[in-house]
Amino acid sequence: MKADIANTVLELIDSDITEMDTDAIVNAANVQLILGGGVAGAIRRKGGPAIQQQCDKIGGTFVGGAVITTGGKLKAKYVIHAVGPRMGEGDENNKLKNTTLNSLKLADKHNIRSIAFPAISAGIFGFPIERCAEIMLRTTIEYLKGQTGLKKVVFCLFGSDSYAVFENQLKQKIAK
Repeated sequence: MKADIANTVLELIDSDITEMDTDAIVNAANVQLILGGGVAGAIRRKGGPAIQQQCDKIGGTFVGGAVITTGGKLKAKYVIHAVGPRMGEGDENNKLKNTTLNSLKLADKHNIRSIAFPAISAGIFGFPIERCAEIMLRTTIEYLKGQTGLKKVVFCLFGSDSYAVFENQLKQKIAK
């Protein structure tokens, strides 16, 4: 599904984020920036050691923060490592909003034109997928209505269930 938001295309796809041909992909990171399992592990395996080496030099970031590294051997030139909240830590909605917003701002700071996000925090961090979709899409749409150089924002979702949740939320948001 695609929607035009100001001068940017917002697209939902069900795919593997490590195969995205966008300028940057977003890694749902941990505060230590250790590329262990899940999406981060897949990024490390496909992108090679350069990504983890740059993460090690950065050393970490805060929940809601985002940092940028090379994309290594990935199709994407950059990886934006964004730390979403774990359910139960408090103020999760605001932290996920900041995670999304800081990723978008970092993309603009580096003149990135296209970016792909996963459903941040909706995996092992236990964030409900419906809340994740609502917050990430609302934050992205609000951001894209302002000054941005982004031409394409993709939500690269894993599985038809996640895709359906994001599709439902996007339909509600663009109907307003």
